[in-house]
Amino acid sequence: MEDLDTLALRTACAWVAQGLPVVLVTVARTWGSSPRPPGSLMAIGADGATVGSVSGGCIEDDLIERIRNGGIEAICESLAPTIQRYGISADEAHRFGLPCGGTIELVLEPVLPHTRLDELLTACEQRRSVERILDLATGQVELREGRRDGVPHLDERRLTAYLGPQFRIIVIGAGDLSRFLCEIARGVGFEVIVCDPRVERHAAWSLPGVEISREMPDDLILRLKPDARTAVVALTHDPKLDDLALIDALQSDAFYVGAIGSRRNTALRRERLATHFGLSESALASLHGPAGLYIGSKTPAEIALSIMAEVVAKKNGVVLPAQVGIEAGKPLHEQRG
Repeated sequence: MEDLDTLALRTACAWVAQGLPVVLVTVARTWGSSPRPPGSLMAIGADGATVGSVSGGCIEDDLIERIRNGGIEAICESLAPTIQRYGISADEAHRFGLPCGGTIELVLEPVLPHTRLDELLTACEQRRSVERILDLATGQVELREGRRDGVPHLDERRLTAYLGPQFRIIVIGAGDLSRFLCEIARGVGFEVIVCDPRVERHAAWSLPGVEISREMPDDLILRLKPDARTAVVALTHDPKLDDLALIDALQSDAFYVGAIGSRRNTALRRERLATHFGLSESALASLHGPAGLYIGSKTPAEIALSIMAEVVAKKNGVVLPAQVGIEAGKPLHEQRG
């Protein structure tokens, strides 16, 4: 399953290839509470079909109705980019379903050859980060290699937005826990790759939309070169497999590296990685182990949920208190029990 923004780009390109008029909508700025963050994308076809969202409600309905009644030029006069603001007043914010009187500013642009969406989509598929600069007067677009993430900048002349590759997770080990973890990860928009060189693990393990690798974990990590939109989670309980993946992942740009195991086994793993493989204290400090948040997990599905909750928190830049992690949270719960 793709994230909504990539899906919006892909669908817009497909509609244009079919000769259908399309408008690309970008959330440029927000004030107060808003359902979707700046940079979010939505594609709207001339028949009112939409992919992606900017509010999950009445704003989409308003744009769709205007396009159905007057075509794309009803929201993009003279087929030029247009700025549209919703929620200026409390009454309008309530009408369009914006929480707490929030305001959202959108840039609406007709998708034309100079919009360069196909090039943008290709860059995302190749895991390249792009800075997209839209000239509001002409609709011309400039694409540059850019930083991975950033808040869009809108002024009187241009919209500058930052787009990067889909977030992905590399899972070491094909088992029941892996299956649940992959299902949750796909549901929240991650690309998912499972690595397990053990032949016997592949016979009964398959999941639509998940790539399976039979490489040794360290070979896979070295080949993929995890970037800042990649998480790596080791789930085999086998040091010969997990440690190999962790050694290289901890020295990559991966935003999250974690491994399951008891607190004792986690301590032994850290000792092994430091003593036998020379990993530095700073590298080991970034290892999440035991992986996950303490929620009293008992089943593979619950453990998968706790791990993905920690991965998503890290992805979103949330700094969690130490006591919510398994290493500190479980002993604290046992003392209270």
